Amino acid sequence: MTRALPLLLALALSPRLAAPARAQAEDRDLQRRITPVVQVVREARPSVVFIQSNGAGEVVQDFWGRIRQIPTAITGSGVVIFEDGYIVTNNHVVDGATKIQVSFDQADDPRAYDAQIISQDSRNDLALIKIDGDRPFPALRLGSNDPLLGESVIAIGNPYGQTHTVSTGIVSGLHRNVKVPPRDGRGPVLEFTNLIQTDAAINAGNSGGPLLNINGELIGINAVVNAVAENIGFAIPVDHVRHVLNDHLLSLDRARAWLGFDLDPERFVVREVTPGGPAALAGLRIGDRLESLAGKPLTNAETYRLTRLAVQPLDEVPLEITRDRRREKLVVQAWNGLDGYLFERLGVSVEPTLLSPGMRRYLRVTEVQPTGPSAALQPGDILDAVQVEGTPLKRLAAKDELMWVLSTLPPQSRIKLFILRDDDADGQYELRGANWERYSGEITLR
Repeated sequence: MTRALPLLLALALSPRLAAPARAQAEDRDLQRRITPVVQVVREARPSVVFIQSNGAGEVVQDFWGRIRQIPTAITGSGVVIFEDGYIVTNNHVVDGATKIQVSFDQADDPRAYDAQIISQDSRNDLALIKIDGDRPFPALRLGSNDPLLGESVIAIGNPYGQTHTVSTGIVSGLHRNVKVPPRDGRGPVLEFTNLIQTDAAINAGNSGGPLLNINGELIGINAVVNAVAENIGFAIPVDHVRHVLNDHLLSLDRARAWLGFDLDPERFVVREVTPGGPAALAGLRIGDRLESLAGKPLTNAETYRLTRLAVQPLDEVPLEITRDRRREKLVVQAWNGLDGYLFERLGVSVEPTLLSPGMRRYLRVTEVQPTGPSAALQPGDILDAVQVEGTPLKRLAAKDELMWVLSTLPPQSRIKLFILRDDDADGQYELRGANWERYSGEITLR
């Protein structure tokens, strides 16, 4: 027995001695499998989102003459760029959406979030949307170096609804110019310039997702695919994305809501309040110092800009201010940004209306600012046309048509307005004879 004991002990202990060795070997095998691509995907995946947007769709008439609307559903991808939940995607993924839902990889976050559009740039096919959560969201690093021809790249997206799909390739071309027809067959052809060309698979649903370098940095937003060629996709370079963000998507001029005041973004002191606007109606005054907006304390210019952009039309926005060394609270009813723009520049509020004969569309004046540029107008007046010196007269049928005319003109520009006014209150607008009810006059824009 004394001779057999060492052998029995060796047999009993050998599995225990072998287990650490096997674990070490398995760990070495796993480490060899964790390539740079795997590392990039692990780091970037929590910042990539799957986007589902539902639009009002096309209005059609069926065989029995019934009018119905066919909703549209679009899927795409996006990238979290600020931990507050701001996401960049392609504009065509969310344009016209009545509902937008965002989700992460189930392994990172199983919840679905409702998103709202913050700003859009259709010309560059980029949009900024936002989600709210109870924690900071992981944001992706934006690259700072130009892409290299031939360097390895990774695309993450949701092609054909297959969420968080990874494809790899190289930068196969730089500075490409591409024309893309409208998806619905209507509207202008989009012209993209200076795109990154890649052979990484970019299919329907990848739109808005990231193109990453081997360091895990965002070098482009996947945008378009060449439908007649294999292994050719295109991405908007990150430098251009950064430019569009700074000059357009993060510009307060693109905010969807209008509050009617202007602020020194460094000192948070109110320097202008539009008379008759939402801030003026709430009691805000020039010289007030803004301490918080929509419940968020203002610590720097970036905080103010992001918080302000997130305000939506019709929101009741709480403000906390300091006035004469006293804290006060106000609530501002946000206006639609387009309505605010027209009120700010013209001093009027307008609504679309139909007039007979012919049921042509016009703009009816609903409110006039007494001290504004259009103080001579009256509620009920019809804006028929506008003319800028040296250009043809332009008929007005929608608010955005008027906005586009004004957006090309600097402050203090003069325009000529043509209006219809029902002087005899008979419900008709006389355009001939002694009771002529069409007038014109010049105004100076703010």
